[in-house]
Formats: sequence, structure tokens, C-alpha cells
Amino acid sequence: MARYEEEVLNAVSLRGTISVRELATLLHVSEQTVRRVVQPLVERGVVEKVHGAVVGRSRPGEAPFLARMTVHQREKVAIAGAVAALVHDGDAIALDTGSTTGFVAQALRQHRGLTVVTNSTFIATTLATIPGNRVHMAGVELRNHDGASFDASAFDVVRSMRVRVAILSASALDARRGLMVQEHAEAQMSAAMGQIAEQRLYAVDSSKFGAEGLVALPPLREGDVVVTDLAPATAMADRLRPGELRVV
Repeated sequence: MARYEEEVLNAVSLRGTISVRELATLLHVSEQTVRRVVQPLVERGVVEKVHGAVVGRSRPGEAPFLARMTVHQREKVAIAGAVAALVHDGDAIALDTGSTTGFVAQALRQHRGLTVVTNSTFIATTLATIPGNRVHMAGVELRNHDGASFDASAFDVVRSMRVRVAILSASALDARRGLMVQEHAEAQMSAAMGQIAEQRLYAVDSSKFGAEGLVALPPLREGDVVVTDLAPATAMADRLRPGELRVV
């Protein structure tokens, strides 16, 4: 059930309120399964369930994606620590938007002298106040549910940079198509950041294994690293080659 929680939170973040029936259709499961997925979220106070619908409980002014950071938090923190250990003081890095990369940004607050390019306001503000850091916020127009930018200027800023490491996220690991995200713009941004980097690090928690995505990310290449909390099944692990899999 845990693997559906982030998809529920994504839907609630986008819609504010969504019916149990709509969630069942979206997730390709029964309404009873949706109720079982939603109940732990209700108990944690992340969402409310009212009259056959699920309602977000983000505080006014709070980016809804912060609620997603409460899902699989322990795993994401462990992954973030392992990714941060691969970054050096003084590095130039790119980070895309996502709850796991948000945790990576928090782990990177112990580093100094970073040059950072990101399309996430959460990540930008997390790292901009650290002495010695230089943070480049890519984009002007921000999405309302996560404060990320995917406008033309965001891509212009990213493509003008050169970094040692791109730290990227994914919404799903599919046994046939590999790492995937939910929107074309997210895939395009991931590809753009990967193109300016000497190395790509993917931070992917195990709830993404077998989840459904819409758009495939570029195939992994030699030197790529995927950091996760649990080794995926053989069929999915095969889709990560020729990259390196690190399990924390």
C-alpha cells in the first residue's frame, strides 16, 4: 500500500480535493484499496477524508509538496545522506524538484562553497543562505503545487551552466521502461540537467519500484549512480544498467 501513498498525495496536491472513486481510477485499484491507502495519511494528519473524498491539509502558504516529504521519510533521509556524501565542498551541482531531492538539499547544508542550479524554490532557499554558496534559481513562473519552474527561462539558465553532478529524482521504476516521471516537462528538465553534468546521481526510494509513470527518463549510462533504500527485483534492476546501484 505504501507505494500508492505518494501518488495519492500528488493527486491531492494538484486538485485540493479528489473523490475516492477518481483515485481508484487513477491508481487502477479498487475503492476499498484507496481507503486502506488513505487511512494512514489521515492518521498522520496529512490529508482529511470527508464524504467520499480526500482533501489536502496543507497550511496556507505552504507548498503542497512538503506533505509528500512526510511519506517514506526515513528512507528518503537515508538516501539523501548517501547522496550528499558523494558531493564535495566547492562542487558545482544541479538538483531537480522532488521530495527526495528536497531532503538531499537539507543534507547538503553541511557542505560549503557549493555552486547550485535548481528549478525548485524549496531547494534554492534551503541552500542559498549557507555561507559561500552560490545558488542560481532557474525560471520565473512557478508551479502552484510545488514551487518549481519549467518555463523557457528555466531551461535557458540550466543549459548555460556546467556542473560536476546532477542530482535527479524519479516517480517510478518500471521493469520495461526504466526510470520515469509524470510530466513531459519534468523529463525534459531531468535530461537538460543531465546534459550539463559530468555525472548523474538518481535518488529514488523503493516506493517507486513498480509504480506507474508517464514519461521515461533517458537511459542510464556508464558512470550514473542510483541511490535507493532497497534493492529492486531483478527485472527492474536490469533497467538500471549500465549505471551503478547503491543501496543504503
